[in-house]
Amino acid sequence: MEKEQKKTVIKDIIRKLHEGATPEESKVRFEKEVGDITSTEIAEIEQSLINDGVTPDEIKKFCNVHALLFEKALKDAATRQESPSHPVYLFRLENREIEKLTKSGKELIKNIAGINAEKFRQSAAELLAKLQGIDVHYTRKEQLLFPYLEKYGFMGPSKVMWGKHNEIRELMKNASVKINSPDVHDYAKTRLTPLLDEIDGMIFKEENILFPASVEKLQVNDWVEILKESLEVGYVYITPPKDTNELISELKKSVGEEPVINEDKTISFPTGNINLAELMGIFNALPVDITFVDKNDKVRYFSDNRDRVFVRTRSAIGREVRNCHPPQSLQKVEEILASFKQGAKDTTDFWINYKGKFIYIKFIAVRDKNRNYLGTLEVTQDAAYIRKLEGERRLLK
Repeated sequence: MEKEQKKTVIKDIIRKLHEGATPEESKVRFEKEVGDITSTEIAEIEQSLINDGVTPDEIKKFCNVHALLFEKALKDAATRQESPSHPVYLFRLENREIEKLTKSGKELIKNIAGINAEKFRQSAAELLAKLQGIDVHYTRKEQLLFPYLEKYGFMGPSKVMWGKHNEIRELMKNASVKINSPDVHDYAKTRLTPLLDEIDGMIFKEENILFPASVEKLQVNDWVEILKESLEVGYVYITPPKDTNELISELKKSVGEEPVINEDKTISFPTGNINLAELMGIFNALPVDITFVDKNDKVRYFSDNRDRVFVRTRSAIGREVRNCHPPQSLQKVEEILASFKQGAKDTTDFWINYKGKFIYIKFIAVRDKNRNYLGTLEVTQDAAYIRKLEGERRLLK
């Protein structure tokens, strides 16, 4: 069967799934009419569904069913071996460690009858603490891999898989909050088991769909940039092999980490003059993180503060701002941008608890002297210290 014919049949199978067909019926039809299929074809099909108007939420809701439907074909598909310095190889190394954690969690649940409740809670709490590291793994995908796939027209991962990441994060949060539930058997069934299953399901989707499609679509230079910026985002459960660090060092020497700045290039403002080196130094010295999105909703700039609140990578430059946020917050982003463009608002702010910090976020409409909209400035800071201030301090200490 030709590739386009496969895509037509599979798209119809997925649509029938959404309309209520059972996985068993779909699997029989799949094996009879399609047979073998590559992971890249599956990724392209999901992208086609998005292009045809199927919402990311619909695809997200059924993507576990899709994975089961394609499991046999995916496991039979060969993927080339990656070098130890390749970002995909490092993602897979992390997955092997994540699998060890989910396996130990499932063993804990399996043996729950022979463990007293307090011991179970203690072991579950220790497991959840270790699993928190998965956030780094997911963030590297969201901030590095997804932007490059978008450049090649693959919007599905950032629209669908990011949503699944946040579902797992929410399951993790709920499992932690409910750790002292009086009925440990119910807790294991309703909180811990769904979390472990979703984490394992995400590994399957990564290794059999996302990574093979990424290897096929991305170019060598893309992987070089991802490798460079991965150290800034960080790794979890693994230490990057020595040759990775050596490669990064060589890249820094050949490419250069710092932007080229013409020290003599001076910008004249109504209130004074400043050169580019000074301006960059000022932005990076501010006790807040700033990100500028232009009037066309493209990320144009972010300050390179040493201790940023949220991860920002250079792959975000030129990225559509809507793709820089998880699907769950997209409606709020749209509302903010619309209110700024219409002139209904000039600012809006939020404050959240994030990784033990109290984060204050302010969005500011940037306008010219005629109040024409130029873009949006996002200003973020850890306001925990400010929040605790009382009285006055007039003297240096």
